[in-house]
Amino acid sequence: MPSMMTMTRSGVLAGLAALGIAGVSAAGIQAQWPVNPQEQAAVERARAALEVAHAKMQRVGLAAELDVRQAAMEQSRAEVEAVRESMELARADMELAVPPEPWLQQDPAAKSYQAAREALTAGRYAEAAKAFAALRSAYPTSGYVADSYYYQAFALYRVGGTRDLKSALELLAAQKEEFPDARNRADAETLRVRLESQLARQGDAAAAEAVAQQAADPCKSDEQSVRLAALSALMNMNADQAMPLLKEVLKSRDTCSAQLRRQAVFIVAQKMTDESVGILLDLAYRNPDPDPEVREQAVFWLSQVHSEEALAALQSILKNSKDESMQEKAIFALSQQGSVGAIQTLKEYAERADAPPKLRETAIFWIAQTPKAGGAKYLIDLYPRLETNALKEKTIASIGQRKLPEGHAWLLARARDPSESVDVRKNALFWAGQSGALSGAELKELYGTLTDPDMKKQVIFVASQSKDKDAVDFLMDVAKTEKDPELRKTAVFWLGQSTDPRVAEFLLSLIRG
Repeated sequence: MPSMMTMTRSGVLAGLAALGIAGVSAAGIQAQWPVNPQEQAAVERARAALEVAHAKMQRVGLAAELDVRQAAMEQSRAEVEAVRESMELARADMELAVPPEPWLQQDPAAKSYQAAREALTAGRYAEAAKAFAALRSAYPTSGYVADSYYYQAFALYRVGGTRDLKSALELLAAQKEEFPDARNRADAETLRVRLESQLARQGDAAAAEAVAQQAADPCKSDEQSVRLAALSALMNMNADQAMPLLKEVLKSRDTCSAQLRRQAVFIVAQKMTDESVGILLDLAYRNPDPDPEVREQAVFWLSQVHSEEALAALQSILKNSKDESMQEKAIFALSQQGSVGAIQTLKEYAERADAPPKLRETAIFWIAQTPKAGGAKYLIDLYPRLETNALKEKTIASIGQRKLPEGHAWLLARARDPSESVDVRKNALFWAGQSGALSGAELKELYGTLTDPDMKKQVIFVASQSKDKDAVDFLMDVAKTEKDPELRKTAVFWLGQSTDPRVAEFLLSLIRG
């Protein structure tokens, strides 16, 4: 077991090595104080730890930044359309729509789905096919069953034997019959064509005939593109003349026109008249389009409609839909309406213990972005009624992003509260620090009240991100007087990232003793 002095010397070396980034010569320091191999290894481990810590910090900050950027993006029609079209092009070129991460954490089949997903994305196709079949057999009522048909079929397609290809076609047919609204149905139709094409190459006459019929279908992508461009131009020149044609396109419910209908929704929404609002309500609610993306886009554009009927439609979708993507779009649309009824609906949903946690987190985020919803005050009142750490941490982050005085005091209170989990307390402390109002004096006072080493490390980390000179004084005090050698090393390490001119001399003073 290394002595406390050895551990401290190694930590100082790590700090100085890191400080070398700002211009201090590590070689010169080592010439004054030769380093043995054990200490050099400690320096390398410290550097690795720094990279991990930076990565974690960046992920937390990036997640918050992405939330805010998502808000800005979704509020800009032009940006949303550009992103959506880029995604369409990317999806057209992809052979595999990678199965999403497990989204039903409480579902008993979640672990089985994750194992099957990992096998598929790793290219272990035979194993993946068996795993998705086993999932349905063991958990026939699971929320993952509908998607499993497609992913098992894709795995069999990759295996490639004649029997495998025919079994894959049977799986897609079963999915279409039992789960016509499965979210990967569009991909399933593309996969069906590929399967039939493969079988046709192997001499299957029925498959060859199906491929021939598909090729002869008048609904061809190049013709759709031309028609779409004409509709868009006509809408800009003469909306009255274009609208009947758009309505005709949107009345079609066949699979091959789904792409055209998606584009037509966007065109309709650019002229928000009573007629276009009626079309959106039909597609999203009154007579829903069979294509999930068409429905979702219709809900998205209802965010621009401030009417009682639109509000009622969004409320009904949020309450009654089984499609979480549709519910998420409804939450966004309600947040953009900003009416008393819309805000109240969001609050009621955020408070629902039976609602999917991820969607409740989404509602909490948008409530925080809506000044009329009560901001930090409402979220502070909501917090005691939240059941999971994930919901609490989303609320903490939302309050922290607002950077309000009442939020700062509340975050510090959560960081001090021993009844909260350590993760929640660390999260609260991080966001208190991000507010920019956490002084070195406050950090020092808080540090002195804590006994948990993880919490103390979090205080040291938050201090390292502060621009307050007192925070550097606090870190130097910890590095010099803290009895726990690991905490001293942590403080020294983060001091090594400081640009404060006092730090280099301080670290050298530790070396000299």
